[in-house]
Amino acid sequence: MDDKKQEVFEAMKKAGKPVRTGDVAKMVGMDSKEVSKIIKELKKEGLVISPKRCYYSVKS
Repeated sequence: MDDKKQEVFEAMKKAGKPVRTGDVAKMVGMDSKEVSKIIKELKKEGLVISPKRCYYSVKS
């Protein structure tokens, strides 16, 4: 897992609740489009789930 992906994943874990892409972008100081792409990759890897539309959380 590269640094940016790790950073996004850790921020989502720290949030402890489902978060929106924009919220994660603010937490890590990245562009929301970039965060969206990273979340999509994490979802494909099975590390992140979407409990409701536009919200993402770390799979427990």
